[in-house]
Amino acid sequence: MQNTATPTHCPYCALQCGMNLTPAPDGTVEVSERADFPVNRGALCGKGRTAPAVLASGVRLTSPLVRSGGELVPASWDEALDRIAAGLRRTRAEHGPDGVGVFGGGGLTNEKAYTLGKFARVVLGTSQIDYNGRFCMSSAAAAGIRAFGLDRGLPFPLEDIPKTGCVILVGSNLAETMPPSLRFFNELRENGGTLIVIDPRRTKTAEQADLHLAPRPGTDLALALGLLHLVIAEGRVDEEYVQQRTAGWEDARAAAMAHWPEYVERITGVSVPQLRETVRLFCEPESAMVLTARGPEQQSKGTDTVGAWINLCLATGRAGRPLSGYGCLTGQGNGQGGREHGQKADQLPGYRKLDDPAARAHVAEVWGVDPDSLPGPGRSAYELLDALGTDIRSLLLMASNPVVSAPRAAHIEERIRSLDFLAVCDVVLSETAALADVVLPVTQWAEETGTTTNLEGRVLLRRRAISPPSGVRSDLEVMHELAARLGVEKGFPTDPEEVFEELRRASAGGPADYSGITYRRLVEEDGVFWPCPGSAEAVEPELPAAGGTPKAEAHPGTPRLFLDRFATPDGRARFVSVSHRAAAEEPDDEYPVLLTTGRVVAQYQSGAQTRRVAELNAAAPGPFVELHPRLAARLGAAEGDPVAVVSRRGRAVAPARITNAIRPDTVFMPFHWPGEGRANTLTNPALDPTSRMPEFKTCAVRLEAVRG
Repeated sequence: MQNTATPTHCPYCALQCGMNLTPAPDGTVEVSERADFPVNRGALCGKGRTAPAVLASGVRLTSPLVRSGGELVPASWDEALDRIAAGLRRTRAEHGPDGVGVFGGGGLTNEKAYTLGKFARVVLGTSQIDYNGRFCMSSAAAAGIRAFGLDRGLPFPLEDIPKTGCVILVGSNLAETMPPSLRFFNELRENGGTLIVIDPRRTKTAEQADLHLAPRPGTDLALALGLLHLVIAEGRVDEEYVQQRTAGWEDARAAAMAHWPEYVERITGVSVPQLRETVRLFCEPESAMVLTARGPEQQSKGTDTVGAWINLCLATGRAGRPLSGYGCLTGQGNGQGGREHGQKADQLPGYRKLDDPAARAHVAEVWGVDPDSLPGPGRSAYELLDALGTDIRSLLLMASNPVVSAPRAAHIEERIRSLDFLAVCDVVLSETAALADVVLPVTQWAEETGTTTNLEGRVLLRRRAISPPSGVRSDLEVMHELAARLGVEKGFPTDPEEVFEELRRASAGGPADYSGITYRRLVEEDGVFWPCPGSAEAVEPELPAAGGTPKAEAHPGTPRLFLDRFATPDGRARFVSVSHRAAAEEPDDEYPVLLTTGRVVAQYQSGAQTRRVAELNAAAPGPFVELHPRLAARLGAAEGDPVAVVSRRGRAVAPARITNAIRPDTVFMPFHWPGEGRANTLTNPALDPTSRMPEFKTCAVRLEAVRG
């Protein structure tokens, strides 16, 4: 075991903070600062500092498990892999290729996400593949492609934020979800810029803002349209920019003018003076940005909502200019790269579309298969999960825990239980893995090398710092072994750099072009921003994986997008004509309160890993229901009393947390926990028609006091 520090990156959120890992004599791993990495400059949150705790053998899986007599028992790797291959082969024989589903995760490295998509389409021949990132950034991605022709979370580096004049932060509590990023916003204010936070709760992030707007959940679309109305009415439109760099303005303008301030105030609860002040603060500086997160995106109208915020940027000339633009704060560690290289239902590597004949031909040539053999687009994430046990009879699942994280979670748990066969690859025995027929223990971030792409579009190299336990293998090894058992002997290498070399060729010429990026460049430059095209010479398959950087590979990467033109055929950004519409489920007499969900600082996503860390559990031991004192008084609930939250889909119970920081018509629950306090038992799977994003952020509920 080496005893020197290995520079790498945190396994959690999309900041991908830099850190150093050093093996200690007692077998543990020490985390230390890596001040040279520009995203976090050495700062780490509690999750990053304690990440090595999940490496411990008493916490993580170290042996394959197979179901015997109703219980999961240890087994050899050969037995476990043979069982998976037999289960998948049997389902394909009885129900056809689409009888097998594949579900991935936004935490997989680019190499693993790429290989999983290839495995599904080449080995299994199934169209039924999607991933949990559909539940995170898909609405922003769809809106970005529609407006700009390209989706990359941030079109500029984080370092630009302190230099702009104003940031509107919509539906993000980054002080808890990605704490090291807060310094960029604090520096913005220190430099004389303004931070506006839009959130139904007065979060730790909102407390840092110069102006906090607290709209009713599900009304962000109306709010954005009301602001654009005022921009027009007050003569603040950048007419020259609109004429030269955009299309579709007249229809978008007409739609916005139907959302006058008093009407928007009635819908959102945000006062007209606050609306006017927001417009003033946003428009007066020379530069400004709008950044969205899950708040406006996780709605059944999320794509249109994000589109309305993009319209605000375009009308004021705040996109495709220095220190200005629209950006999405991507959530999962590789949420950006995970949606670029083929594990989405409709995509091929390089962010190519699966139904594009040219894209199919390019990728098929790299893979050495007939383009006609590739299946077409499949179901989106929720629709795939909803089809389990009926159309889809077997499932291979990697790096996801939908029993906790999916909307209408009790129903999804039932669908998973109804499968003929379930195989799960994970680091820990998650709630979903506990239902499997076979569980494979796989390596995690400190035990493997691979690339991720952070929220800025910066491709990074995570480096192996320690050896995994003897009973643990990588996901790449799993797919190699399964492919061989299912009759595909070649094309699934286990070396991540060899996989990345193939990914470079598959992505070449696509919207997310990585062909000019190599492992050597990632080490030397500490990350490269895509798109980064390379020459034909640089991406030939015979290029040695460990070789030097070819002279032809000269593209510097693209830290800032759209400065010259947008990625549309004519180079112009597209306005979208959108109008306010209600949430899929509004309060009524039976369910009179709105529920919104989110995260807390000490836990991450479904909590499968963070709930196994003692320090994090001490800080956030379990679920709670946040409610306003007036609502608590009507219910007769005191601080800490158990409260039942009931929706049309189920019931969850958790202690009351009473605070003035939330609207009186709204309750909040974090979604990290299973069992009685599972927030996603309640959430609504109503889908956005474009992104297929479920409406996690708002649904109608009632509250009940729990006596005794």
